[in-house]
Amino acid sequence: MVGPRCSSLLLGLAAMLAPPALAACDAPRARQEAPPAASSAARAPDRGAAAQAEPARVAVEARAMGTSLLLAAYTSAAMDEAAIRARLEKAIAEIRRLEGLMTTWRPESELSRVNAVAGEGAVEVSPESLAVIEKSLWISERSGGVFDITFEAMHGLWKFDEDIDDNVPRRDDVERARALIDYRQIKLDRAKRTVMLGKPGMRMSLGGIAKGYAVDAAARVLRAEGLSSFFVQAGGDLYIAGKKPDGSPWRAGVRDPRGKDASDYFAMIEVEDHAFSTAGDYERSFIKEARRYHHIIDPRTGFPASESRSVTIWAKDALTADAVDDAVFILGAEKGLALVESIEDCGAVIVDRSNKVWVSKRLGGKVEVLRQPTDGL
Repeated sequence: MVGPRCSSLLLGLAAMLAPPALAACDAPRARQEAPPAASSAARAPDRGAAAQAEPARVAVEARAMGTSLLLAAYTSAAMDEAAIRARLEKAIAEIRRLEGLMTTWRPESELSRVNAVAGEGAVEVSPESLAVIEKSLWISERSGGVFDITFEAMHGLWKFDEDIDDNVPRRDDVERARALIDYRQIKLDRAKRTVMLGKPGMRMSLGGIAKGYAVDAAARVLRAEGLSSFFVQAGGDLYIAGKKPDGSPWRAGVRDPRGKDASDYFAMIEVEDHAFSTAGDYERSFIKEARRYHHIIDPRTGFPASESRSVTIWAKDALTADAVDDAVFILGAEKGLALVESIEDCGAVIVDRSNKVWVSKRLGGKVEVLRQPTDGL
């Protein structure tokens, strides 16, 4: 795939929260983190926090990792709005710290320094970056290479970010760049914590997986700060912890890939202490000569994958969900579901190229399909 995914995704948390429905709906895309130790202040009730008859939702919005962030939790007798807000801001700061390590938009970042010396030498990286790269290699191997973080060699050929245009690159240009895509050329030295790209001209990007790590990191911060019921959303990546204050489960809506907007969903899923990540062909895309082109690139061809319209992955953690969704999107429903079923505590809802809905075995009974997704190009 090319470039980080947007908050296109699709998860609408409409029924999770008291009206009005969450516009973000939502879902998250972010990057990674390491959990801070819980402080004694985090364990004790905040002074001055008044008991409340009805818990109030506190939400904080921000931007990081090229996408929108939305974090929310509820007040309680132990934590008032100010206390909740401070904790949510602390989680956002962790996401931004991780962004500084893993972005390719800053020349001083760890990933940029690895790319700058491709084929020449190794670069020492943080434990966080190493963990995300290792997870990337895990899904590359499990998926037969359809997920490959060295896709960044194609940067500039396809433009689906802020610089989006509808120019389709020449096939010979695509093939030259595609020759530099090979996750097997990523050399790790775990003892020294170094990373090296094996060929000059190679580049890597964690845009397709780092947000999941960051969402998990933010969730660890909030748990360490004493919160047990909350959600963290970064674009298309979402983690939901616990239940709502009244004891009912959170529910997330799965976006209709040809629907009118991000709050138009065709299915609902109850969620507790699980993550979602969605890959879709609809937001960062253009239509040319009756064909939709989008940002999820199949490294086997160098062109947008064509087997799926959207894939929503349910997993125990956001890093796993974020790692798996693009691979399943590229593989298509049958091979993608086989991959999902081979991974512990992982499920999927897929809308394939023909608009057929597929639900994995682990989500049987957990997914309520409200209607058929809208058809169309």
